[in-house]
Amino acid sequence: MKIPTFSLQDQNENTITDKDLLGSWTLIYFYPKDNTPGCTVEACSFRDGREMLEQMGLRVIGISKDSVKSHKKFVDKFNLNFTLLSDESTKVIEAFGSWKLKKFMGREYMGINRDSYLVNPEGEIVKKYEGVNPKTHIKEIVEDFKELSR
Repeated sequence: MKIPTFSLQDQNENTITDKDLLGSWTLIYFYPKDNTPGCTVEACSFRDGREMLEQMGLRVIGISKDSVKSHKKFVDKFNLNFTLLSDESTKVIEAFGSWKLKKFMGREYMGINRDSYLVNPEGEIVKKYEGVNPKTHIKEIVEDFKELSR
């Protein structure tokens, strides 16, 4: 399955489109909110593993519905070294299938599921991870990527 068409701004107000992902392996990960405990753990694990991931030939892009300004603060606060895209309308999040009904303390609401998509250089989703554990997800990605990129 091809990734959905999109055009979003990153933390530096640069426009990134689905076409920009062609030609290299990319992990697109969706997360609920900047500066929250689980999202910070996940982002920092990608930050700390960036060099290893790049040596393997995999780049990381995070997407949430936070604003460009919020992403910039999040990047600066935690020295994040990869791209975060802002999808305030949630259209891209929905197109990927990561905008879902969630339940918390007896309340139901729509929100971002912590999902990731491994995308090949042709722009095809080759692996989907749903409801990932932010502490161990990078390890899972590395193991799968070694197999898929052969």
